[in-house]
Amino acid sequence: MKWKKFTLTTTTEAVDLVSSMFDDIGIEGIEIEDNIPLTEKETKGMFIDILPELPPDEGIAKVSFYLDDDADVAEMLKKVNEGLDELALFTDLGARTIEASETEDKDWINNWKQYFKPFTVDHILIKPTWEPIPEEHKDKLLVQIDPGTAFGTGMHETTQLCIRQLEKHVHGPAEILDVGTGSGILGITALKLGAQEVWGPDLDENAITAVGENLEANSISSDSFHVLQGNIIDDQAVKDWAGYEKYDIVVANILADVIILLVDEIPAHLKKGGYFITSGIINMKEDAVKAAFAANQELEVTEITYQGEWVSVTARKK
Repeated sequence: MKWKKFTLTTTTEAVDLVSSMFDDIGIEGIEIEDNIPLTEKETKGMFIDILPELPPDEGIAKVSFYLDDDADVAEMLKKVNEGLDELALFTDLGARTIEASETEDKDWINNWKQYFKPFTVDHILIKPTWEPIPEEHKDKLLVQIDPGTAFGTGMHETTQLCIRQLEKHVHGPAEILDVGTGSGILGITALKLGAQEVWGPDLDENAITAVGENLEANSISSDSFHVLQGNIIDDQAVKDWAGYEKYDIVVANILADVIILLVDEIPAHLKKGGYFITSGIINMKEDAVKAAFAANQELEVTEITYQGEWVSVTARKK
């Protein structure tokens, strides 16, 4: 499907007003490009794989919107320019130029792929499905992943922390619960390491499709990886689906606030002696997570590992 893309060049100070104006006239979904440096608070709270280097901020921003072939382009541009005329009365809009171009879905849905390259976590090679195996890594355990647009690539420090703990604790035909499975990268890695079966609940319905595609990419039967949309914290049907005192390992690479809630839920699903591997914990929340584990009499923390500003806490069910 082809789209018409319209890009307004304006000032960074006018972006919020322009965005609000676009919303008022019925434009859904915009893309904002600027070079404003992220604050320390913003970067600490981010959970992304790739943070590109930005050039100096010159106070210029580009705000783009897309119209499909069926849209009345002339009428929409008229509304845009009328809205800009009003904004110009009380704010500096800068150049205020609008450039038009055509694009296809694949241009802006798949653009991120140029940044996702093969990488290793110890003896495991994780590579996107569209990249060849690097010659120097042909002897490594291969995990192929296509995260799509909904999930991370696995390059993030928190995913790597979890993978290293899985390497340490997956022995033989283990049963694995991968909470917030996403693309399925952790569950698939566990299967590649010798696990027997994985169960992966996730809030996002896209996980069902993503896991299926990544299982196929790794030549793994879907019978060994079960996925369900839902929340194991507060949905009884999901709890029952996962089962009780069943798992050798539960892994959760989510966020600290969610892990704190999971600490009270997961012991019911773990076998005695089973491990709960967690990450997604920014270092400023480490103490809160450790306090949650300390307050639970069924779990004892066995290891805490670090990578960059991120923390992984692994605990064992007594």
